Amino acid sequence: MARIVEVTEFAAPELDIYARLTENQLVNREHPEQGLFIAESPRVIERALDAGCEPVSLLLEKKHIEGQAHEVIARCGDIPVYTAEFSVLAQLTGFHLTRGALCAMRRPQRRSVQEVLSGAHRVAVLEDVVNPTNIGAIFRSAAALGMDAVLLTPACSDPLYRRAIRVSMGTVFQIPWTYLENDGTSWQRQLGNMGFKTVAMALRDDSLGIDDPRLRDEEKLAVVLGTEGDGLACDTIYACDYTVRIPMYHGVDSLNVAAASAVAFWELRRR
Repeated sequence: MARIVEVTEFAAPELDIYARLTENQLVNREHPEQGLFIAESPRVIERALDAGCEPVSLLLEKKHIEGQAHEVIARCGDIPVYTAEFSVLAQLTGFHLTRGALCAMRRPQRRSVQEVLSGAHRVAVLEDVVNPTNIGAIFRSAAALGMDAVLLTPACSDPLYRRAIRVSMGTVFQIPWTYLENDGTSWQRQLGNMGFKTVAMALRDDSLGIDDPRLRDEEKLAVVLGTEGDGLACDTIYACDYTVRIPMYHGVDSLNVAAASAVAFWELRRR
């Protein structure tokens, strides 16, 4: 059964994990087995619990203990539930976006590429996408529009950063994902060995149209999206099986990577 602990001051050490630890401190790269992340809002916390994530503690606005967070508390077992009045919690940056509930959880063990791609037919590959808001938006589109998994290069922002989780509405817990690792073989070749054709989303005059029937006919596709501003590296484009662009009008030359991902995922989804 949960242990309710009332907090009366913002400086209380019980709030450190929510108010004062940085994202890098939460990740704890020196001891990854002790890494944590923060899930915000009852719905997102429930999606993390559904995915098997282990809760460490909860922080709730006092009125939600018997209200909208009641079921979340019941699912979390014997962990401390810190609670305070809104005047205390309002000092937390962005607290108004959390719907009055936060949960510190242990980071899940990273999965292998082979495990994540098991049974997948449509996947997204993100190259050096560094904005957590874009990461979250891409995950939400990937989950909603038929992608089976997401792969990220090591320079990408962490999908378990608070902003990424929040923007994704918890879909980072619903769609399998992992980081690509350099094992001496290019990730394009790794995907090719698993039967995937790679599709580089790039602004080139010789690109295929996104509605080209050859793309829809492929059994397995990996949709590759590049960093904000510069897009995909030239070497990445040349190593992919297809280069594809989204038609533009009114002189617009590109879309934000999150918006482009939604268009690509919808058009290239498995029929």
